[in-house]
Amino acid sequence: MSIVAGVDFGTLTVRVSIVDSVRGRLGSGIAEYPLFRKPEDPDHATQSHADHLRALAEATGKALAAAGVAGDKVEALAIDTTGSSVIPVDDQLQPLSDYYLWCDHRAWREALEITAQAHEYGLEAIEWCGGVYSSEWGFSKLLHWLRNNPDKRSRFATALEHCDYIAAVLCGASRVEDLPRSICAMGHKWMWNESLGGLPPEEFLVSLDPVMEGVRAKIAGKYQTSDKLAGHLTPEWGAKLGLPAGIPIPVGAFDAHWDAIGAGCRIGDVVNVIGTSTCIIGMSDEAKLVPGVCGVVPGSVHPGKTGIEAGLSATGDIFDAIARRAGTTVAALSEGLDQYVAGQTGLMRLTWDNGDRTVLVNPELGGVTLGWKLTHTAQDELFAAIEGTAFHTRVILERMEEYGAPIHRVINGGGIPQRNEVLNRIYANVLNKPVLVPASEVTSLGSAIFAFLAAGTFATVEQAQDALCPQFRIVEPDPVAAATYERLYAIYRKLYFGMGRRDAAAASFGDALPELRLIAEAARKGSGNA
Repeated sequence: MSIVAGVDFGTLTVRVSIVDSVRGRLGSGIAEYPLFRKPEDPDHATQSHADHLRALAEATGKALAAAGVAGDKVEALAIDTTGSSVIPVDDQLQPLSDYYLWCDHRAWREALEITAQAHEYGLEAIEWCGGVYSSEWGFSKLLHWLRNNPDKRSRFATALEHCDYIAAVLCGASRVEDLPRSICAMGHKWMWNESLGGLPPEEFLVSLDPVMEGVRAKIAGKYQTSDKLAGHLTPEWGAKLGLPAGIPIPVGAFDAHWDAIGAGCRIGDVVNVIGTSTCIIGMSDEAKLVPGVCGVVPGSVHPGKTGIEAGLSATGDIFDAIARRAGTTVAALSEGLDQYVAGQTGLMRLTWDNGDRTVLVNPELGGVTLGWKLTHTAQDELFAAIEGTAFHTRVILERMEEYGAPIHRVINGGGIPQRNEVLNRIYANVLNKPVLVPASEVTSLGSAIFAFLAAGTFATVEQAQDALCPQFRIVEPDPVAAATYERLYAIYRKLYFGMGRRDAAAASFGDALPELRLIAEAARKGSGNA
């Protein structure tokens, strides 16, 4: 029996869980940190490193108290974070600015430039991240920072992903060459590919802008999978966290990838990690290109498998925005949604409110709702938005299967499926597949699994999953609702690919609104479940 701490840095909070190898999760602590937005710039989203560290100490104390465990009993600590959440630092590894959070899209122009130049240059690495570079990823954020902070360029030593920087600080790293570099983060977001020589060549980076000269050499460090150690907890941070100095800390990863492990993901599974956004995580025994996804990276999810990442740029954020505009909460607005049936609203929601992450990879897009009538309510829009995220998820899963990633099980992980059964039901009906929902929340459980590997408690990921992952409950599709959604999905696909691309061939959408109306009338007369 052993005890570890699993840490999950989300968009607005950090959760620390104290987990026993036999008894499971003993207790958790959560602490908040602010997200800095600007009303005049909706693409701006930053956070303070100092706020993250303060919250980590606070949440760790709460977790130990909730678990009733003395800190000296903890044998390892592992950390996952959002990403790409990028921070530039100086040669003392001190922050030069706040984090460019994953949902900061100020670098959308830089992303377009990187995509165009990569194809002109013939950069093979661009194909391994779906063929289109994103404003949510590392090089676009760094290029934007270098261009917009000329006064700080001379002090720039390197840039780090959140998961790597937190681990580096806790382990006392002092030199760039000693920094941990997560293959999960660098492979999915920085075009790092071991088979292609690592990062893109210097010549390519300089061709983007002369300010990138020397950047490739500065992104140095130890590129490793999460079964390797970033280092050991320093005495200083041991005292701040109330944990033993010297305990091992493995190389970190992104929250969604470890949430998938915590949800029990195996080969043939796909995990929808549904929270503020949705990350869709799968694994394969071999590396195959999948156009439009966020990367196909060996070792990024499971150290011995190839990870596949895709997702939606906003999910819970959209639900929150709908409720906020209505002057209420998602919980209040959701009351009664279980009485809705598939397609009854006559609305179709394209959930591009924060752009499109997969498969169009287009940050220029915005949310679209078709079919409005004077009598529609905010609750109708919320229901349509849940349907829209399910339709978008189906587009992504079909793309993955089309390119050789078979999907045998669909698992709805993340926080939202734990408290929104209407969403689980809609996903099962839209996908027309059973949806598996973990019987308890898995956030930070993946971190605990990798902490146990670092402590030597379990020999393999699978062994730890067998011991710690919760059982599933199964949400089966309803045949009547699934048939309705087949009709609606045909409309959604046409709108998605016809409206979402500048180069889309001219298409007629004249049948969309009449068809939505007919489907809504049929739904209201029938009794099919959503």
